[in-house]
This record gives sequence, structure tokens and C-alpha cells, in this order.
Amino acid sequence: MAARSTETPTATAPPASGINYERLYAYRFRDVDQASRQKVWNELARYIHERLGEPRSVLDPAAGRGEFITAVPADDRWGVDLVRQGDLESAGVKMIIGDIMDVELPREHFDGVFLSNFLEHLPDQDSVGTVLAKLRDAMQPGGRIAIMGPNFRYCAKNYFDCADHTVILSHIGVEEHVYAAGFEVESVAPRFLPFSFRGVLPPSAALTRTYVRTPVLWRLLGKQFLVIGRKPGAPASDS
Repeated sequence: MAARSTETPTATAPPASGINYERLYAYRFRDVDQASRQKVWNELARYIHERLGEPRSVLDPAAGRGEFITAVPADDRWGVDLVRQGDLESAGVKMIIGDIMDVELPREHFDGVFLSNFLEHLPDQDSVGTVLAKLRDAMQPGGRIAIMGPNFRYCAKNYFDCADHTVILSHIGVEEHVYAAGFEVESVAPRFLPFSFRGVLPPSAALTRTYVRTPVLWRLLGKQFLVIGRKPGAPASDS
């Protein structure tokens, strides 16, 4: 859904072992126009914020380039990522660089969490459960989590084209993970967004705004699931 960029990707030298994620993502998004991509995410961020109940404190545990967390209209915005992919702090984001398995998160702080295209990168299904339990502990009672990712049921042929995809997940598996981690399952959309930004649709704010509010289109083009869960309990009183 994007035009080729004229910028040459830059990244650090390869590590001694394992994947160099800075180089991987620089190469993967080498032909994506970041400005156009951000226009799409501006609309997605507003929509997801509404679906989460307009939370005041939002965490993006796999912030990447910050397309979501810099655009979401929340007062308190936090991001976590294994590598730094931009100056998110200049946009008012509290950024933590590190492995989500290891970083310290404040307990019962966030009333909204958005996890996008991350769980499929984990080493196994147990790790999925570990991450979701950690996020639950960092959330306020009554807070909501939205999880988006490629649905293996609808994109099996392309699922492992990405070098960092390791765990097979469908909307059914993620729904089970959400419940097992202690959340109440509020909604499950097996088909939501297309598989990637390299689709047939142009990167347009207006088209994205129309698309996310027209579920009939999801069933035609969607290959990513959207699962929303809620941490049990009453939200904290403002008084």
C-alpha cells in the first residue's frame, strides 16, 4: 500500500549471533514510504483507542518505529522495543529499550495496551502466555488489551515469508491465550487488516478511516485478526 522510498536504509553491523533486527527492519521497510504509512497509522491509532474505551495511559509493548504510540490520543504513552528505531521521546513517549520479557513495567498502571504484529515473533506458545501475563499485571483492573497480528488461517502461504515469524497463531489460538492469561474476551475479529502495507490499496487516511469502520470490507481483504480482552475488575475511581 506504499510507494518506493528513495532513502537508503541504514543499520548497524551484524551481531555475533542471532538476528540483527535493526538491519532486518531497515531492509524489510526499504520500499515503504514512511510518511504515507504514518497517515494510515494515524487513523488506526484513533480507531484502536476508541475500541479500547479511550484509555488515558497506553502501552505499546512492540513500538517499532512508533507509528501507533506517537499517534494514539492518550495522555500517558509508553513504548517498549528491543531496538531503537527512532526518537519517540521527542513525541512525548516514555520509551524503554529492551526485551519485553526482561524490562520492568509499573504494576497496574496502564488502562490500555495495543500489541501489534509481535506474538508471532516469540519462540514458542509458552512465551506468548508469559508475555500476556506480564502485560496483565501491568494493567489496571478494567483495562483493555487489543492484539493484532497475521492470521495463519488466511495467510498461510505468506506467513513465514518474514524471517522473524516463528509461532503459528490464528484468531482462535489468540482468543484462547487471552483467556488463559486471565483476561475476559470481549471481541474477536478473525479478519481485520490486510496482511501488510504492500497491498493493492494506496496509503490513504480517508480510505483507512472508511475501511476500519466498514466491517464488511474486513471479510474481503482482512488477513490479520483483532482480539480485544479486558482485565477483570472495576476501574479505579477518579476521586
